[in-house]
Amino acid sequence: MASKLFAIACIRKDSIRDLSPRPRYPSMPKYPKGVVVQDEEGPQGSEASAMFSASGMVCAACAGSVEKAVKRLPGIREASVDVINGRVHVLFYRDFVDEERIRETIEDVGFEAALIEGESREKVVRVCRVRINGMTCTSCSATVESALLRSPGVIKAQVALATEEAEIHYDPLVTKCDNLMKSVDDTGFEPILISSGEEVSNIHLKIEGVSSERSARIVEESLRALPGVLDISADIAAKKISLTYRPEFTGPRNFIEVIESNGPNLYKAMIYPENETGRESYRHQEIKHYYRLFLWSLVFTVPVFFFSMVFMYIPVTEKVFDSRIINMMSVGELLRWVLSTPVQFVVGWRFYVGSYKALRHGSANMDVLIALGTNTAYFYSVYSVLRAASSPDFKGTDFFETSSMLISFILLGKYLEVLAKGKTSRAIAKLMDLTPGSAILLTLDGEGNVIREREIDTRLIQKNDVIKIVPGAKVACDGFVIWGQSHVNESMITGEARPVAKRKGNPVIGGTVNGNGVLHVKATRVGSESALSQIVRLVESAQMAKAPVQKFADRISKFFVPLVIALSFLTWLAWFLAGKFHAYPKSWIPSSMDSFELALQFGISVMVIACPCALGLATPTAVMVGTGVGASQGVLIKGGQALESAHKVNCIVFDKTGTLTVGKPVVVSTRLLKTMALIEFYELVAAAEINSEHPLAKAVVEYASKFRNEDNSIWPEARDFVSVTGHGVKAIVRGKEIAVGNRSMMREEGIPIQIEAESILAETEESARTGILVSMDREITGVIAISDPLKPGATEVISILKSMNVKSIMVTGDNWGTAKAIAEEVGIKTVVAEAKPEHKAEKIKELQASGDIVAMVGDGINDSPALVAADVGMAIGAGTDIAIEAADIVLMKSSLEDVITAIDLSRKTFSRIRLNYFWALGYNLMGIPIAAGALFPSTRFRLPPWIAGAAMAASSVSVVCCSLLLAYYKRPKKLDNLEMNEITVGSTG
Repeated sequence: MASKLFAIACIRKDSIRDLSPRPRYPSMPKYPKGVVVQDEEGPQGSEASAMFSASGMVCAACAGSVEKAVKRLPGIREASVDVINGRVHVLFYRDFVDEERIRETIEDVGFEAALIEGESREKVVRVCRVRINGMTCTSCSATVESALLRSPGVIKAQVALATEEAEIHYDPLVTKCDNLMKSVDDTGFEPILISSGEEVSNIHLKIEGVSSERSARIVEESLRALPGVLDISADIAAKKISLTYRPEFTGPRNFIEVIESNGPNLYKAMIYPENETGRESYRHQEIKHYYRLFLWSLVFTVPVFFFSMVFMYIPVTEKVFDSRIINMMSVGELLRWVLSTPVQFVVGWRFYVGSYKALRHGSANMDVLIALGTNTAYFYSVYSVLRAASSPDFKGTDFFETSSMLISFILLGKYLEVLAKGKTSRAIAKLMDLTPGSAILLTLDGEGNVIREREIDTRLIQKNDVIKIVPGAKVACDGFVIWGQSHVNESMITGEARPVAKRKGNPVIGGTVNGNGVLHVKATRVGSESALSQIVRLVESAQMAKAPVQKFADRISKFFVPLVIALSFLTWLAWFLAGKFHAYPKSWIPSSMDSFELALQFGISVMVIACPCALGLATPTAVMVGTGVGASQGVLIKGGQALESAHKVNCIVFDKTGTLTVGKPVVVSTRLLKTMALIEFYELVAAAEINSEHPLAKAVVEYASKFRNEDNSIWPEARDFVSVTGHGVKAIVRGKEIAVGNRSMMREEGIPIQIEAESILAETEESARTGILVSMDREITGVIAISDPLKPGATEVISILKSMNVKSIMVTGDNWGTAKAIAEEVGIKTVVAEAKPEHKAEKIKELQASGDIVAMVGDGINDSPALVAADVGMAIGAGTDIAIEAADIVLMKSSLEDVITAIDLSRKTFSRIRLNYFWALGYNLMGIPIAAGALFPSTRFRLPPWIAGAAMAASSVSVVCCSLLLAYYKRPKKLDNLEMNEITVGSTG
């Protein structure tokens, strides 16, 4: 009965609600009757806060019913429901209601509720990503960022000019995405939500057959009946319906099936085409927009140019255009006025809008400079023409061509700039293109036999679907093989050059290419959870993060525009006063103007030649291209901070196992010091080691499994298991006290090491193998020798780093003998052995204290403290998730060569950033004095405002193009030679 009531609640008409954590119900009093509210903002008696869990909520109707019921209680100040996490947060007055009463009320609605003791609201942090349209320079991005940081509930906000996106960390119990979007909108820029950070999915469906409100309502009601659907909105004109849902309950294929089941051939649904939504769509629209504006400006500007610059110097046309209409107003002046007006106020309207938005928030951007410059030229020209029309002897000069040509050249520059900026994100587009467009969905019977095949859109794949991968096709999603065998090319994801064998039980990665066999794959991670999506998200986050060097441009942008306006005014004033008091000969003044107009031209030129955009784009565009190129090379760089630190690195600390070595250790020999069967020895050792995650422990267990006939080895129970990180393990197995580890562990445990055992250990370590001591009942019983061969090219990589003036150090938990032998083999002089995780981090700090910029390269959980402590942490892609999370750079190919690629790429990127800043600053430092007339006294050279505007537009384009050259980055040639000499090393069995 409860389930039926629950279903009815989810299908109700009012089930589409705003999921605001703080919705208002005007009919409900904020305080109970009898409470005198003296000060709305002040404390109101004994106010309390409580958090409840409410299990069973799956949609907006559920949240609304709980919230409404709680708010009807006396003494409730505020109640907010987080349907995603099943939480209800309540602010209340203890004089009127208590926690138990609130809990009972929630349960009365039909949901199981419990008070969460000691729950801290600050624990819930979500990340919202918003695309922001209309930003042109660092002043715009700084305005938006400041507005977001001032918003209640915002913990952190980053706004990236190059990607035109914002990443906002916020408390969902204080604010919501709608409020954040409004904060952006209030600054005058258009916000478009990319993701809200909630554990929900959003999808847009295109529906054929929906032509009226009634048909739309039928579709909405059928969708709302599905569990997990949180919100629905329909756009009948666009034949589009948008859904917010919880993916663990339902998915897009269910939506399409439900829509199409409303009537035979009545409705047809599909996922909204990707090219009609998303960042690329907006980029294409922006490019088309600027292109259209530029073409329209040319329609009017070209005639203005010819009327003022060409026809006035041809005798026949000069007479026509110089003929008077009213008093001294000529035909040419009137035509130029008429033609330049649409350019100034229609085509150039965006500059007025941008200026208003900036000035409204107390900042100034490039639009302000353009609007001031063009308006000065235009309105002085209007004044000149009107005075000529009203005076029989006044002959002035107009600058209509200045304002119209200035706007045209700036629009051309913006068009080229957005065209170039679109190419900076090509790496992400290439990654996203790895996913195939369609997949073959299999329907299986109870015995696992295929009973149906059908082709579906890849985006319709849901968890636990079985997908057929034919030879040569791309794998459609992450999953594991349930039938068939083949080889899969994973180079585009992992960098592994050789195809990897796949058979039943093996995992596959979406976007990789199947070889010559047929595979049936069960989907485990789809959509945003897939490995490819996580890589794309990582690259996008990296492009959002600002490099510290960006602060330089941010500081300049705060006072750049006001300073330029002041310089422009002072330039005009200086030249005007100089002309007024005859400080320069009259021969300097062109025949077509007077001293005031000459001064005005200099002032306008200064205003429009200054370019804050070039400074603002210098760093983010280079970081965008650099991180994108890194991703295509298998080097995932987590943002500008990592990129900037990596180019300064002069010392690299390497872990040994899995970093310098292959990471697939194998047992090569066993020496027993007591008489016992080898199978019994390994039975006890494996039982202790099976609980350890260390690669050496896994090698021992794998070797021990060979003594058994069973496929699934069930080892004896190990009691009182203790893992001593970096040293070994100990446990009680079959009544015996087993200890497996290195010398340090045995010494700490007080277990004596016999001379014979020491001799075997020394012999093992001299041959660059790792010796493991095994103690049973506090007596050394045997020595296991494990070999982990060096990675191909490890020696050459250390040599190349040395030639790059980067010193190498090895820090390992392995014994001194093996560590020194490995270090000697690869050419590393400084070694720290038998180091625990905290010792590795301490060594990093010692090196930093001595002035080194340190990078740490590791792959295991025990490397995480050192990866965090280092200036740059580099994790091997095949390493643990914890190591990858802790690192700043992830080497996807698990190749040491990529350490060199990462450092070289960061150096090339920062040399490009320096070049960008040199150009942007040099351009302004040289351009402004020339525009102000610094060369005019000696050379009579002056920069007309329209040429100054063209130069300003060109500066931004040149900076973006300079960054784009990074896309042609080639890794050092030494690495190509190294690759040719590599050999493949595999584990022996």
